[in-house]
Amino acid sequence: MTDRKAQLAANLAQVEERISSACAAAGRKREDVTLIVVTKTYPASDVRILHELGVRHVAENRDQDAAPKATACADLSLTWHFVGQLQTNKVRSVTSYADVVQSVDRAKLVTALSAAAVRADRELGCLIQVALDAGSGERGERGGVAPDGVEELAAAVDAADGLRLDGLMTVAPLAGPFAGRQRAAFDRLMEISSRLRVARPAANMVSAGMSGDLEDAVAAGATHVRVGTAVLGDRPRLG
Repeated sequence: MTDRKAQLAANLAQVEERISSACAAAGRKREDVTLIVVTKTYPASDVRILHELGVRHVAENRDQDAAPKATACADLSLTWHFVGQLQTNKVRSVTSYADVVQSVDRAKLVTALSAAAVRADRELGCLIQVALDAGSGERGERGGVAPDGVEELAAAVDAADGLRLDGLMTVAPLAGPFAGRQRAAFDRLMEISSRLRVARPAANMVSAGMSGDLEDAVAAGATHVRVGTAVLGDRPRLG
């Protein structure tokens, strides 16, 4: 086993233990929570090692990094999630490799994703990114639609060819009433998810929690956690 594989295996084991413990504390089954490893800034070789170690869901937040990495790993059985703020001029590229876009936050993006998905003859999973630091009609500091805009955006995804509404995503906010209150933020996301699922029971994916707060997300009921640093180590500084 290479040094890097041994390091990633040890880190994965620690994260697995954290998720398992959080599930046990919450009275949830471990299989109810999916680990997505966020591989941004790390090479395709790490993605290959992660696949060897059993990881099947990976995420990226920049198309210029993700597209070549996805191509280099096209032979692997992986589900690719795009989690970053997405500009419409990158949509065609992202749609070529992403299975799920977790950062859908405006109608213009829905329209662009739909056109690209139809053109590529693909069905693209979509999560609406909820900004818990945004007031009515605003977008969040890190992207996302205000809670009162979720239903309108969900209806737009429902009506769009080539798109499938899978659920909701959030990033714990750095400002506003939920700043520093990750558990409360994730509880709020679950409330919004419950309302969404009344008419759309299949839109049951809730993506929340990262390396520092995955336990709070699991306790609140998240179905997917997005973990980068705790698995891959501190990220190299981007020049």
